[in-house]
Amino acid sequence: MVRRSMSARDSQQEPLGFGTLVRFWAPLATTWLMMAVDGPFLAAVIARLPDPKYNLAAWGVAFAVALIIEAPIIMILSAATALVRDRDSLRKLRNYTYAWNGILTAAMLLLVLTPAWSWVADRMLGLPETVTERARGALLILTPWAPAIGYRRFFQGLMIRDNLTRMVAYGTVVRVLAMIGTALALFPFFRDGESGIPGVYVGAAAMCAGVVAGAVATRWMAIGTVRKLRATPFDPDLGEERLTYRRINAFYYPLALTSMIGLAVHPMVTFFIGHARMAIESLAVLPVIHALSFIFRSLALSYQEVAITMLARDERNYPLVARFSAMLAAGVAVGMALVAFSPLGDVWFRNVSGLTDELARFAVLPTRIMALMPALSVLLVMQRSVLVHRRETVPITWATAIELAGIAAAMAVGILWLDLVGAVVATGALIVGRVMGNLYLMPPWRRALAPIPRD
Repeated sequence: MVRRSMSARDSQQEPLGFGTLVRFWAPLATTWLMMAVDGPFLAAVIARLPDPKYNLAAWGVAFAVALIIEAPIIMILSAATALVRDRDSLRKLRNYTYAWNGILTAAMLLLVLTPAWSWVADRMLGLPETVTERARGALLILTPWAPAIGYRRFFQGLMIRDNLTRMVAYGTVVRVLAMIGTALALFPFFRDGESGIPGVYVGAAAMCAGVVAGAVATRWMAIGTVRKLRATPFDPDLGEERLTYRRINAFYYPLALTSMIGLAVHPMVTFFIGHARMAIESLAVLPVIHALSFIFRSLALSYQEVAITMLARDERNYPLVARFSAMLAAGVAVGMALVAFSPLGDVWFRNVSGLTDELARFAVLPTRIMALMPALSVLLVMQRSVLVHRRETVPITWATAIELAGIAAAMAVGILWLDLVGAVVATGALIVGRVMGNLYLMPPWRRALAPIPRD
């Protein structure tokens, strides 16, 4: 991979201060927290509609499949933040994004409108027919989801590069309000069950409306940034090579593959759980547990673009970036533990998420197992940020593949050999896999750090 040299433009930046870092990060953290509202809110809505067990299970399956469909485009935000500097790079990465959006839309339609879905749901996942058909309908509603996310994240990356992180947060406000408004508008028509339409469709329609509205709002707010980039010609004196589609592929394909491997976790976990003890209960509670964990992990994920941007400005920023990440890891670990190991967990599952007493009790142990995940996610973000800054994205892909393999091995042992409860095995396997991925990245991370000032 080509290492990035500091450009003249970057070297003019002043050293980072703690207040500057917090002001830059806070809107992104708010953005991710608002996105983290999606899961708990929609699960709570679906749980209060008829047949909550089957609809929550169908929502968990549909969401897992939708994630793997969108996986190739999810890292376009990091690519836009790192690569777009002028009108030439803007045009090429935009075309690259649009091509991926078209491919993903076609893939979703082929999956849900052909016999492929029956093969996936029945033979691979072993789902009951009730869950299979509800999940298919939800996926059809979610067809615009992946391209809308790709479109939005491309322009978000441009705004982050332009220091407009507050605008990114405003776009997410639009997304969340559209999602909540759609769910609340549809809820009365599905509440009594007389329509015969599964409640999982409310969740899918609300999620889709939110991301489409957020994409439109983000594009509108990025007008000024796009105008400036279009007025900026390529300048070879800044020490950067001209961006080509080959260079975009070389940079992006490991990131796309990383996302695809990483997000394959959800369908894979669903596959194993379909063959585990208490499969329906496990499928019903895992979206709720995942949503809770994501609230804390979102703070870690929001920090990745911060670290990449601050290192791009001046590598002398690394010590402060690293110290802040340590504080962040401690904060999210304590926050998740407070919910998992205190009466707050009962409040969350029963009163907020709307689970029945049976499902709420069932969710306690898997949630406690997941308590380590937010802190491990902060470590992963720091490892990835340094490697992306150094244009060394291949180790990230290998680490994700190792994480996936660790999860698969742990689930195979726990379900096929030890015959344990699905949700318990799934959460334990996620921790095992993440630790393996973190350990693999340690050597390349340290090598990438060698030229970076750390005193």
